[in-house]
Amino acid sequence: MSPVRRPVPEPALAGEGGAAVSAWGAMPRRSRLAFLGKWRNPIGLIGAGILVFNVLVALFGGLVWRVGPDEQFADRLLPPSWDNPLGTDELGRDTLARIIHGAQVSLQVGAVAVGIALVAGTLIGLVAGYYKGIVDALLMRVVDMMFALPGLVLAIVIAGLLGPTRRNAMIAIGIVITPAFARVIRGAVLEVMGYPYIESSRALGASGLRVMVRHLFPNIVAPLTVLVTVYLSTAILSEAALSFLGLGTQPPEASWGGMLNSARVYVDISPWLSIFPGLAIMIVVLGFNFLGDGLRDILDPRLGAQVGDVPLRK
Repeated sequence: MSPVRRPVPEPALAGEGGAAVSAWGAMPRRSRLAFLGKWRNPIGLIGAGILVFNVLVALFGGLVWRVGPDEQFADRLLPPSWDNPLGTDELGRDTLARIIHGAQVSLQVGAVAVGIALVAGTLIGLVAGYYKGIVDALLMRVVDMMFALPGLVLAIVIAGLLGPTRRNAMIAIGIVITPAFARVIRGAVLEVMGYPYIESSRALGASGLRVMVRHLFPNIVAPLTVLVTVYLSTAILSEAALSFLGLGTQPPEASWGGMLNSARVYVDISPWLSIFPGLAIMIVVLGFNFLGDGLRDILDPRLGAQVGDVPLRK
């Protein structure tokens, strides 16, 4: 009588990623197609299109429209025409060329400010969520004190103390939005800390730094990605506000907020001077917000496809 051959179980896949891979293999073909269809998110695609267009304008707009943003080559306060598609300002400078230069300024300020907040907020959130206890309490009370102050007022105070330059405006905006990153990252870390593989790593003697770098940080990339896209729009708006108040990019360099400040004097006779910079700010901020909403729909497992009780994290 031949022995009964039992099926050999497949090797267990460790961690959350293994559960997601197993769940993906268990999904029927129709569910897989529905899951992949989430990447065709219309709101996210519109936001991505606006973002790509803004980047292309900032990078290559000066090569297409070869007019210097500070060049006074025409009469002042001209309306839009073929020679000057967006008109000229109070000094005879081409508005389109200054809008293009303002796109470069806004992207630079947004990237640097969000980069500062990303690094500082991630460090604070990781340390607070991992060590908990007195460390968490102290760090979160500092974050709460920063949340108690209006963001724009705090940015004005910091920029005023450091001096009215674009570099100081980027630093001020980065400091102001750091608490939001720290709070969200701390919440994500506390959620991940409850997973079994974190406890297993600590039980095997992994150091705190190794756990944070190898296990915690890779599992909070999704909320970080959404935060970055959303707060890029906040940074651009804040820079425009600081430049409008004279605490950001200084004239004669073009920035959208500075252009709005100059145009307010001529709003009755030349409304296009304020319309076009305002439209540029609105479209870019709307694009980043759309992209953030689309990424949230794609990356949030609670909104994604599931197999039983297992959410598919990407």
